[in-house]
Amino acid sequence: MLLLAALPASASIALFSDGRTMKIDSFKLVSESDIELKFKSGGAMTLPLTRIDRIVDDEIAPAAVIAEVKKIVQEEGGIFPKRSWRYDAKRGPIFRSKYDSVIVEAAKKFDVDAALVSAVIKAESDFNPREYSNKGAQGLMQLMPGTAVRFGVTNAWDPAANIYGGVRYLRWLLEKFDNNADFAVAAYNAGEGNVWKYNGVPPFRETITYVNRIAKHIRQRTTESQQAATEVVASVSSDR
Repeated sequence: MLLLAALPASASIALFSDGRTMKIDSFKLVSESDIELKFKSGGAMTLPLTRIDRIVDDEIAPAAVIAEVKKIVQEEGGIFPKRSWRYDAKRGPIFRSKYDSVIVEAAKKFDVDAALVSAVIKAESDFNPREYSNKGAQGLMQLMPGTAVRFGVTNAWDPAANIYGGVRYLRWLLEKFDNNADFAVAAYNAGEGNVWKYNGVPPFRETITYVNRIAKHIRQRTTESQQAATEVVASVSSDR
């Protein structure tokens, strides 16, 4: 589902913390706290990372893929399974890691599905607490410095603080988008402004791939869990 060619992005879009957006030719970190944005005109500007909400690839997905996304949303109710994304003690992390207890604690505190949190961490950092992207995102849930400040994280390299901040952000997004996981996860990648702008999952190749990857994890692991539960029930019944 939603297969996309691995084409290099021709440019990027910088989303600022004040809501503005700007198309840029390229970017690079010049320090742990500053980033340089370059323009096609040849100009450049250096500014604090805290002023950048995120940077997304300005690569629009093929028309057929965009149409497929719309069809899935309209006919199947969304890319993600149709269910509540609030905390449920019966649904824990779907990827086992040494951070399971923190994930569950944060998920319970902010009332977010622990399976979703686990899948987002898998996609963002593959559970590497020292992951540092070329865009300046940090830690397990790849928080940009501005996002970290916004959600009360003073040290994004601290695994627990990073998870708590990321889960708090997910709760905020789910509330903003009426518990729609497609939109909330898309916003986690491309910013809530782009979800509002396109009235749904933005047509960026990067974002569609991201949403599909996390939804696939959720669907696959949910199916596996249901099958395992069925096998256990069948085994117990046969022993009687």
